[in-house]
Amino acid sequence: MVVQFVGTKNIADLVASVGLETLLLKLVKYLEQDFSRWEDFDKTPRIAAHAPNGVIELMPASDHDLYAFKFVNGHPENPLHGLQTVTAFGVLANMHTGYPEFLSEMTISTALRTAATSAMAAKYLARKDARTMAMIGLGAQSEFQATAFKTVLGIRHLQVFDIDPEAGAKFSRNLENSGFVITHAPSAEEAVLGADIITTATADKKLATILSDNMVGAGVHLNAVGGDCPGKTELHRDILLKSDIFVEFPPQTRIEGEIQQLDKNYPVTELWQVITGQKTGRSSDKQITLFDSVGFAIEDFSTLRFLRDLVQGTEFYSEIDLIAEPKDPRDLFGLLMKGAAPARERLAETA
Repeated sequence: MVVQFVGTKNIADLVASVGLETLLLKLVKYLEQDFSRWEDFDKTPRIAAHAPNGVIELMPASDHDLYAFKFVNGHPENPLHGLQTVTAFGVLANMHTGYPEFLSEMTISTALRTAATSAMAAKYLARKDARTMAMIGLGAQSEFQATAFKTVLGIRHLQVFDIDPEAGAKFSRNLENSGFVITHAPSAEEAVLGADIITTATADKKLATILSDNMVGAGVHLNAVGGDCPGKTELHRDILLKSDIFVEFPPQTRIEGEIQQLDKNYPVTELWQVITGQKTGRSSDKQITLFDSVGFAIEDFSTLRFLRDLVQGTEFYSEIDLIAEPKDPRDLFGLLMKGAAPARERLAETA
């Protein structure tokens, strides 16, 4: 049985064909659809295997018709060796047969879905007149975040900072002629001055203080992306205490997110409840809102479902021979031997 496969070149071709901003808008709609039916899903925190220099995780989710999982790593020291910090792939399977039906790269797709989720959250949590975003950390996620916030919220002015000047140069080069006004600040403190939205997306696996309490004023929306595993944070605890905090899945965020710094019962609001109107998001222009984003499996489910639908009837996928399918489902051995016979003949001819 063949399974549809979307590789990295397919994703690049899709972006070229559809347009990055159009693709992000379509992805946001899929995310909103699935967040709106959040209670239909089987949910579990990701399953993680930690090493001193990184982590490998499995992220499953199911709505009882489809099952999805993503394999993803996070190794902050990888770029020192010419490797990606994050790589991933994902599978979408039929719950009624157990057969995988769709397989995709998710290194690029995870960057797309993380940015789309951030912008979707800000749509409900940031001030409606927000036009300036500060960005602390200009790694692999930064251009995706900037483009998503421009597409969904109309952000045009970026005030950015990274400790690595080469990251800043890469960021400006990639977003040249993209409609942004980019100001490179000499420090994180100066980058956040006057910003309506602050995005933090750093990679170091440690308890860091990228933002301190005095750097966050009234009315700001915080998009905290980088803290996504135990022992890794970006915000000073006092910022959390003066913010209204919104999360994806509390059992996971309390272990991995910024709120790992707080009491296990500290009140937070689940983003899906805001999207469905069950809870209030932003209630005033003075309120400080914080989206404590760690990434959750339903977002990957949405992304795989979106990609599967998007590529149908196109040339942007291939088919791979993944599932053994004998005519008699009980005769797997016979299928193996039938395929082995021609191989033995070829080997004999070349001996």
